Amino acid sequence: MAAVAQCVRGALRSRYPLLSLSLRTSPRLLCVATQQKNNGQNLEEDQSQNEQKAEPTSAEKMLAEEKAKLEEQLKEVNDKYKRALADAENVRQRSQKLVEEAKLYGIQSFCKDLLEVADILEKATESVPKEEIKDENPHLKSLYEGLVMTEVQIQKVFKKHGLLRLNPVGAKFDPYEHEALFHAPMEGKEPGTIALVSKIGYKLHGRTLRPALVGVVKDA
Repeated sequence: MAAVAQCVRGALRSRYPLLSLSLRTSPRLLCVATQQKNNGQNLEEDQSQNEQKAEPTSAEKMLAEEKAKLEEQLKEVNDKYKRALADAENVRQRSQKLVEEAKLYGIQSFCKDLLEVADILEKATESVPKEEIKDENPHLKSLYEGLVMTEVQIQKVFKKHGLLRLNPVGAKFDPYEHEALFHAPMEGKEPGTIALVSKIGYKLHGRTLRPALVGVVKDA
């Protein structure tokens, strides 16, 4: 660098004596000019390198495409996994519901058979003349009281297991709970209401086990 500076000063001294004088008095001026030139060359080199870096190579393109494919495959796998989890949860809930319903309604066949017994008890108590139930007839009185107690007890057992009576006199006719035996006009009764119950109905845990047999009021 010293030799280059001397050559430059010699050339400038021969052509521009005044400039050589200023260089002699300010030796830093030449160093600053040289440094600025070098900086300009470095900037050009950095720009060219940046431009080369900005252009992706074929390997980078292949890696980017492979990355996009893998991300798409990962998204599909996640979607399938979530759907599988949802399906498994639905199956679990349906199975649990079936088990619960089996516990609740597994006795409905047995209950239907017992309903016939309850009907017989009800008819037996209704058939006893109330005027005959006296102390003078102790056997009849004891038999009647035993039937009533049996009927009350069986209704308690029914209620304990979720079986409830349907005696809908005066209620609106509901085809899900009642079965109409006849329709007849009745004075003082609102059309569509139940005027007569021929046979008591029952519901097991809210589900109609046996509809009540009823007579429905119709328009005159």
